[in-house]
Amino acid sequence: MSKVYVNQWGYLPNSPKTAVIAGNGSDQPVKIRVINEQDSCVLEQEAVFFGHDAASDDDVWQADFSEVTAPGKYHVEDDQGSSSYSFQISEDIYEKLGNMMSKALYFQRCGTALDEKYAGIFKRECCHTGKAMQLKDYVNLQAGNISEAQIQMFDVQGGWHDAGDFGRYPTAAATALAHMLYAWELFPESFEDSLNIPESGNGMPDILNECLYELKWLLKVQMADGSVSHKLTSMRHANFVMPCEDHRQMILFPPSTMAAGAFAAVMALASRIYKTFAPEFSREALAAAKKAFAWLKAHPEFIGFENPKGCNTGGYEDIDDRDERLWAAAELYRTTREAAYLTDAQALLDGVNDPTALGWTDVAGLAGWALMEDMMRALRSKGSEVIERDCRQAALLSEKYVELFVSAADDILKLSQQCGYKAAMSVEDYGWGSNMVLLNRAMILASAAVLTDDQSYADAVVSQMDYLLGVNGADYSYVTGAGEHAFKNPHNRVTVADGIDETIPGFVSGGPNGHPVDEKAEWLIVPGTPPMKCYLDIWECYSLNEITIYWNSPAIFLAAFLNAVK
Repeated sequence: MSKVYVNQWGYLPNSPKTAVIAGNGSDQPVKIRVINEQDSCVLEQEAVFFGHDAASDDDVWQADFSEVTAPGKYHVEDDQGSSSYSFQISEDIYEKLGNMMSKALYFQRCGTALDEKYAGIFKRECCHTGKAMQLKDYVNLQAGNISEAQIQMFDVQGGWHDAGDFGRYPTAAATALAHMLYAWELFPESFEDSLNIPESGNGMPDILNECLYELKWLLKVQMADGSVSHKLTSMRHANFVMPCEDHRQMILFPPSTMAAGAFAAVMALASRIYKTFAPEFSREALAAAKKAFAWLKAHPEFIGFENPKGCNTGGYEDIDDRDERLWAAAELYRTTREAAYLTDAQALLDGVNDPTALGWTDVAGLAGWALMEDMMRALRSKGSEVIERDCRQAALLSEKYVELFVSAADDILKLSQQCGYKAAMSVEDYGWGSNMVLLNRAMILASAAVLTDDQSYADAVVSQMDYLLGVNGADYSYVTGAGEHAFKNPHNRVTVADGIDETIPGFVSGGPNGHPVDEKAEWLIVPGTPPMKCYLDIWECYSLNEITIYWNSPAIFLAAFLNAVK
């Protein structure tokens, strides 16, 4: 029996539209029919046989129905009697998706009640209002070496829960914020609608309001000497309870150079973004960025992080901090135009592992965004000339980054073309958080599209979002609430404990994992299952189905890009 896959959320009228048909080993011709909501056929098309797709172990046909442009609701049928899920064609399809995924971050807010006016049925009580203590004090207190009266306590209320747990992690936060702040900077026309959050209507775009909630918390985990705590969690993950029922002691863990670098970078970025909207915060953010960078300069050695004995919350370990230092230097240069920061960036660039990476582990590509930002904004506004750099050194670095991003995009484009589902993934890429890998690569494609105006890169971005939203061998839309067969059971303490059948919309799943490590997935996934199909919509399967802020943020960036270039 064949299977017909489409983007279950929908398509822009003038974007590429591809249905994928998976068959049973035959290479015989396959025809598809596009059916509208009046049950009329608007297009009959012969699909093109792609061949065997290794990641899904499917024999695959691809059917281009891009000529269907009229707004409305449709589905696709093949001549073997199979039918796809329904989808929409609409001008605002990605604007709505971006808003939904942005609003999902409101539901991750910590340290505040979510009122029914803004949260609807997902309203909940305030959580995690207690103060935190530093790890060394916690250990000494447990050992009986000091009394509670001797411990300095820190106000750390606020921010976003990072993922399905209640921890808050500066490196993850900085990366997610960067994706969203650059989305606003490059594609502001995609963020006009209200998100219906408490700050709505205050004169600031709601995407910036939501980011500011996280940024203000992030300032609280910088220490007096400029260092930044690597993470804020309890020693052990909370049980599957509502956040207000978690009363474990929150702990500020020791600083790391990765956290300080990412903090300095995102604060410098935020300083220029909020200069008009929140000038006092803008000044505070820049001062904090400079202080963190000064601490980094005073500590040129790598200061990493490992969980202490007895701690099972997220580690966010890294083995190299040169990319975070590079990103910090680039953002501080872009904000201040002080040559010393540019010299630091230039010295660091050649030593980073992956100069175009845009994830939380490797962030060197975010430095590229900072150095190319003037150019990208000018190209986006269709200016007659690219903004002239104030120094030749900066121009050379920017030009080098353009070459790096375009070269990386070409490699990603080839990966996409080698997959029957057009996913820019090799068989080996389906690990924990595979959707993050795909989305981060799509952001590189989007960057190349802006820099070159080459439509092939933009079309490949569409294909990656198609994969996320249903054109994949697992047959799921990986965004809650986005499609008829969207996943519904994320590994998320709130959605498990709230007793509500409906799922909070707009969360992005980690996606299929060819090497699952949670007990449920190891038990249920049959050995030898193709990696693209190693997925279960079961909340216990954290190595497949967890959500996190930095899986939402690249999808928000890409939705903004597609909405802006339509």
